[in-house]
Amino acid sequence: MIKPLKEVLASATRERWAVPHFNVPNLEMLKAIIEACVEKRSPVMIGTSEGEREFIGLEQAVALVKSYRDEYQMPFYLNADHTKSVEKAKLAIDAGYDSIHIDLSKESLEDNLRKTKEVVEYARAKNDAISVEGEIGYLMTDSSKVYKSAIDVPPESLANPDDASRFVHETSVNRLAPAVGSIHGIALNEPHLDIPRIARIRELLPDTACVLHGGSGVPHDQIKQAISAGISNIHISTDLRVAFVDTLRKELDAEKDEYALYKIMAPEIAEVKKIVLLHIDLFGSGGKA
Repeated sequence: MIKPLKEVLASATRERWAVPHFNVPNLEMLKAIIEACVEKRSPVMIGTSEGEREFIGLEQAVALVKSYRDEYQMPFYLNADHTKSVEKAKLAIDAGYDSIHIDLSKESLEDNLRKTKEVVEYARAKNDAISVEGEIGYLMTDSSKVYKSAIDVPPESLANPDDASRFVHETSVNRLAPAVGSIHGIALNEPHLDIPRIARIRELLPDTACVLHGGSGVPHDQIKQAISAGISNIHISTDLRVAFVDTLRKELDAEKDEYALYKIMAPEIAEVKKIVLLHIDLFGSGGKA
């Protein structure tokens, strides 16, 4: 029997490894992730942003992930990533998503608390197995971009550990995404994670899964330090997008006479799979399914 996501995250938190989270905009990206996770016997969270959900379809995304979960009998979970309103969170819950990330981090703390709590209560009433994630502090930039300049993270954007503790206790979220120095997308300079901040939040919230967004571009030694300090779920998106798009451009240029899309897409799937395999090894999630 496949464990609820809450149990898998609890194991990762307790044992100091991280559940990988990869975003998908299409079937090809999903195939690459599933193939890698089956090969490594890794649990995985499949994320769809609001834009990706609109492109794929809510019910269609649910059906796709469920079909792979049923076929392989492995812990594959679908997450409504960076949901910016209570209304859209409820739509994803009603559609059958396993997980909801309600991201109201750019609103006031009080509004974030109130609305996140509303999502938690709605999810629990629908299905207690649904995992809900809230976010405090805020991440700059856009995960669809590779920036040609350095990005400096302002100190005021980082999560306050005391606010983090209050947020979790008042909302009862299962997961917390605190801003700790990463960014969305990839910049010219390397991010610098605030490891002591992560450790302090973990100290205050020993039973809550802590999530790192913006994992693309973070040096691997910092990823390992973050997991040791208490991060148990890490999001990777831009790295996959870059691998897919760069390979697609090369393939279209090299195979000008080929019109069978499944043939054109095979190299892209292979390159994305390599990135997924690398991160499964880095996060220590292999063999945890």
